[in-house]
Amino acid sequence: MALGQKVLFLGVYGMEVVECGGALAKNILSGGESFASIMLCRETSQPQVRKAAEVLGIKDVAFLNFESGAVDFGVESKKKLVKVIREVKPDIIITQDPEHSFHDLDPDRRPAMTLLLESIALSSRDFALDEMPGLGPHPIPTIYYMTPHHPNTVVDITEVWEQKERAMDMLESQMEFSGQHFEEMLDPKTVEIISPGFSKLATHKEKGRAIHKALDKAVHVYHGLATHGHFPLAEAYRREGNFHLAELII
Repeated sequence: MALGQKVLFLGVYGMEVVECGGALAKNILSGGESFASIMLCRETSQPQVRKAAEVLGIKDVAFLNFESGAVDFGVESKKKLVKVIREVKPDIIITQDPEHSFHDLDPDRRPAMTLLLESIALSSRDFALDEMPGLGPHPIPTIYYMTPHHPNTVVDITEVWEQKERAMDMLESQMEFSGQHFEEMLDPKTVEIISPGFSKLATHKEKGRAIHKALDKAVHVYHGLATHGHFPLAEAYRREGNFHLAELII
């Protein structure tokens, strides 16, 4: 990723803002601007996601308020996303990975992926120009897919690790949901291996946060330091298409 770009994150769910938070925060440190737009986020969770975005330094986060279970490829759905892209005019878009979206059984991910890619393409054409005065076509930006099954890019987020963890702290309802899920899913002895002291935590929110801390560190160390990596902590991405370089880089 080049320094100081205008980066737009197009997410399906709110927590994804933090999952990509390292790259978004690093872009800001380099003098760039980072934006986020979320398709599906409960109204009660939106203030928490907005706080997380503020911790990361994201300039603006928009909630598009799609209906869960009813994401479609209709013209009005495309217009919502095209309008965001043309308003921000990003150099780079980060969004969900197509391959991951088809394997993940979270609802709406599969139609959302098609809708996102169609909208990115339409934003560069003469689609709905009359209904968006002052917003002309925007060339297709460089696209990076988040949490891919087959990454080809890692971003060093060591410098902003604590910032990313503080942003995750803001997602209290997500942590509560995760705590209940992990408590039901995991054997008590097993969960103590992952997060020592888990059974002594008083609330589902505390339990969810404890597991997420363990998962976050494991994932980011794996993509950073492990497998002969160069960085202590890294976020993984897959760039769409080839890297176009004037010369080889280290």
